[in-house]
Amino acid sequence: MTDFEKVKGYYSVFDEKKRLSRDNSGRMEYEMTMGILKKYLPEKGKVLDIGGGAGAYAFPLAKAGYQVYLGDLSERLIEQAREQKAAENVENMISIDVVNATDMSRYEDGFFDAVIALGPFYHLTEREEREAFVSEIRRVLKPGGVVVAGFIPRLAGSIAIVERYLWDPEQVGAHTIEEVFSTGRFHNMASRGFQEGYYATASEMEEMFGACHFERECIRSIRGFAYEKEDKIYAIEDEVVFAEVMKCIEETAEDKAIVEMCGHAVYIGRK
Repeated sequence: MTDFEKVKGYYSVFDEKKRLSRDNSGRMEYEMTMGILKKYLPEKGKVLDIGGGAGAYAFPLAKAGYQVYLGDLSERLIEQAREQKAAENVENMISIDVVNATDMSRYEDGFFDAVIALGPFYHLTEREEREAFVSEIRRVLKPGGVVVAGFIPRLAGSIAIVERYLWDPEQVGAHTIEEVFSTGRFHNMASRGFQEGYYATASEMEEMFGACHFERECIRSIRGFAYEKEDKIYAIEDEVVFAEVMKCIEETAEDKAIVEMCGHAVYIGRK
């Protein structure tokens, strides 16, 4: 099973709170993801942000009027979220709790209008864990409720493991590369760096949610073909050209080839 202590250890030192604001890669991921949420979330209601870290999306949604419930495995990130809630007096952040995505028993059946799960599928290495998580998402959603589930596409994630070997070979061996390309599972050989990874294919995400009686709304990349080109794109000075590039990124976001080669993607479905 997934070694959740390793996952927590990673987020105890990695600055996840600032990940989306420290560079153009994070900036584009945040802006694109907020656009997706604006498009697919209901206009109001109760939202569960599970695996939501320190609340990068939870706080903006709460400030926009949603009643937000934030859960994450990391005690450090949850404490950061609690500190921000107190500092900013965000009343619509209803609860902030340490939660393992495979056990959401603290939440009632059919309680939420939407579930955002932009992190857990990155780390759940066992199929039984992923299926349990999908089942829990369905349980806590109201009929007609929407789920936005992030995943790291198999091909992009596997290639990134080869790149990881090139700059830190202590984290990756030949068997690591073989396993991630064939199964999607990544077990870091070192205690530093991203821990306990899982890289799913788009078809796997669709099949898994479909087996739990979700109707697919969309499977799309987040940064699309802008992935690893963010600095250059944001540096475009011609406003007309910039607008055209961003339009093309959005229009091609669901292309299967782009989905499998982008850094992050989302499955969007409805109960």
